[in-house]
Amino acid sequence: MKANQLVRVITRTRTLIRTRTSPFIRCLCSSAPSPPSGADAALKNVTKPTFEPALAELRRHVREADFVSIDLEMTGVTSAPWRESFDFDRPDIQYLKIKDSAEKFAVVQFGVCPFRWDPHSHSFLAHPHNFYIFPRQEIPGDGLSNEFLCQTSSLEFLAKYQFDFNKCIYEGISYLSRSQEEEALRQLDSLYNDNSGYSSSNSRNDADAQLVRMADILFTERMKYTVSEWRAGLLHEGNTGSGFRGSLNTMNQTFQTTFFQMRPALVLNGLSSRQLRLIKLVTEKDFKDLAYVHVTGENSVAQKLIVYTDSTSDRDLLMSEVKACQKKDSLVKIKSAIGFRHVIDLLSSEKKLIVGHNCFLDLAHVYSKFFGPLPLTAEEFASAVRKYFPNIIDTKVLINSNDELFLLMRKGSTSLSKAFGVLCPPIGPGGTSSDVAGKPRVKVEVQVDDQRFSNWNSGAKHEAGYDAFMTGSVFSQSCRNLGIDFNSVLNLPQNEKLQKYINHLYLSWNNKDIIDLKTGKILVESLGSNNNTSTKRRNPKFVFSNTVLLWGPPSKLRAKDIRDCVCKVFGVGSIVSICHLDETAAFVQFSKEELVSDFLELKDSLEREKNSPVSILHPLSKILEGGFVRSANYEMYKDICGSSLSQVLFAEQAEAVASKPKAGVVKLAVEVDSYYPNELLSDSCMK
Repeated sequence: MKANQLVRVITRTRTLIRTRTSPFIRCLCSSAPSPPSGADAALKNVTKPTFEPALAELRRHVREADFVSIDLEMTGVTSAPWRESFDFDRPDIQYLKIKDSAEKFAVVQFGVCPFRWDPHSHSFLAHPHNFYIFPRQEIPGDGLSNEFLCQTSSLEFLAKYQFDFNKCIYEGISYLSRSQEEEALRQLDSLYNDNSGYSSSNSRNDADAQLVRMADILFTERMKYTVSEWRAGLLHEGNTGSGFRGSLNTMNQTFQTTFFQMRPALVLNGLSSRQLRLIKLVTEKDFKDLAYVHVTGENSVAQKLIVYTDSTSDRDLLMSEVKACQKKDSLVKIKSAIGFRHVIDLLSSEKKLIVGHNCFLDLAHVYSKFFGPLPLTAEEFASAVRKYFPNIIDTKVLINSNDELFLLMRKGSTSLSKAFGVLCPPIGPGGTSSDVAGKPRVKVEVQVDDQRFSNWNSGAKHEAGYDAFMTGSVFSQSCRNLGIDFNSVLNLPQNEKLQKYINHLYLSWNNKDIIDLKTGKILVESLGSNNNTSTKRRNPKFVFSNTVLLWGPPSKLRAKDIRDCVCKVFGVGSIVSICHLDETAAFVQFSKEELVSDFLELKDSLEREKNSPVSILHPLSKILEGGFVRSANYEMYKDICGSSLSQVLFAEQAEAVASKPKAGVVKLAVEVDSYYPNELLSDSCMK
């Protein structure tokens, strides 16, 4: 068992490290290292300083594209070992685990690669972009602190392939989701539409309460004298253009007279925030024709001013102007904080065919980071995501579901790197132009800035931009093998040869469940032939209604002990399988559904009378001793996985969600046959 650490990152305030033990070390990318290249050319990396021109260029490429491939690099995949995808996870459970991952981990690279068919060169022209992104707080004063988890195995993997963490953190492009933008605009309207925000009485009461220190009293009196002298100079000497000198805390402090909105004003420099609050008090309390304002000057530098007004109406007009200016500045800050979401909005508005490889988790991240909170169910997510991206292709589904393509992969791994190596070798140096199953290989040329390559390898292994390029290249060759003619009018989303693959994504590759985004349901029938066994569920016979969930101390949950104790009570054939989530929890699948209620009722009865001779001598006492082992049916598993709590051990998570065991059997809210065919029994867990 290997140690796997999670690092909780809070982008503004602190970093916490939490050590977690996991039997799984998950890599950040599914692809293996790309083949070496003799004609490397740098990948187009986009950071905050270069984002605006890169976005303008990307707009043109996306509008001209026939499809756009994407790929993401994240800071981790699973927040606890039991949140891994298991064979016995029902589709709604799989979605909840993906939802948890997308909500807890950050995206640090986003690859976007538009592909356009060039009829003159009879090739695709690809424009790979590798965006560094980072959830930096760009709107000051909102009190929010973005935080996310990091799996150390994922960070080690990124570091192994020279991921530039400094570039990501210091130059990564920040973003606001649509829901965050809407909330910021709502708060802005609430703030500046509320006239009490400029009530001098509120400010006066707040500041009066602070005048408890002698230093504050002396400072306010000195400032009252200084401001009075400046005001007198304006009224009696007409000196509106010269400097004014006063003294503050035994140090010479220059107050420069300037003009603000055609009115004479005193610029306040070199003062602490507390001193400025006291000056605001003096101004509002003792000078009816002076106004304290806080504005943004040249180069977005904040300025504090005392402004002279010649009447009450003029003062009200000034404050109205300042208020409008501040609202405008705040609005500009909110719009500029949208950042990388402009790329997502571009892809959504253009309604291009989006291509990914095993990309359901990628789409969950896209929705969570750039649109809003993820829906609670897979059906709701499918409906929501299609509003923004109506046509999506998963190349892993395409390869595994098409018999010809699957045979080309020799019925083996369909990872991105292997698919790229098998289907697209001529793209890299030394490639040949041989056909693929009798179909000509598709030529793909790459343009990076002003350079164009016919054989291109960025040399950037496991970077999102290059993986997006590989994904699009695999898709283009797959289309050729499907018999799609690129020289005809190319409208891929409407092509009849792609219809059976569009919007079909692997919800979980481990379970081989394919979700149809058009309906939000799991496909029961395979897209390919019955001979393609790799697309079938590894565990097609798990009966959820026949299952009991046990959690507690590891010493009480040994599979052999559970089987021996239960079989002594319910018979030798009563248990079909025992599957562990982690060392503190296991599923026990019974041969009959009624045995679930019998077991739960018996366990509850024995624990109520735990000191009786029957309970002490009962065969189940070995695993129930002390009342530390809890139990529930499969539906409780869904509640535990759906919780936003994040405990490392399943038993701790279960106790946090439900403080006491559920003794009864809760009828399943979702019928088993709504997910899979009825003939279900498990043969992949421990028997």
